[in-house]
Amino acid sequence: MSVLAATATVAALLITSPSATDADRVAANGGFLLGNAHRCGIASDRVVRAGQLIRHLILAAAEDAREEEDATARFVRFFVVSAVADPAAAKAVASCQKVGKEFDRLERHRVVGNDPEVAAIGTTGAPFRLGDGE
Repeated sequence: MSVLAATATVAALLITSPSATDADRVAANGGFLLGNAHRCGIASDRVVRAGQLIRHLILAAAEDAREEEDATARFVRFFVVSAVADPAAAKAVASCQKVGKEFDRLERHRVVGNDPEVAAIGTTGAPFRLGDGE
């Protein structure tokens, strides 16, 4: 896929299905980041783990099953378009250096909850303390 075609496709996705909910925004941003991470050669197991984190974030942000389904479809569209962008034309695609930095930030995201399966995802960050942010 040419860079122009990939850019046009991403623009069309944004225009035809604007993100109206938090779940949509999580899905679009997550799909874009993970698709680019795949394109940039970040290890598949890391991308899969990050995808699980994005999935849980979509579930948390969605107000109902329909919103979850729409956001998941949006994630897939953005992932596919970003994963197959032409890396030879660096101007129109995200730089792998920036993608790597953002991907590392996502991996450090800490999930808080009672579900051990979810809590095992993204536990490399520093723990939240009650005085943080005050």
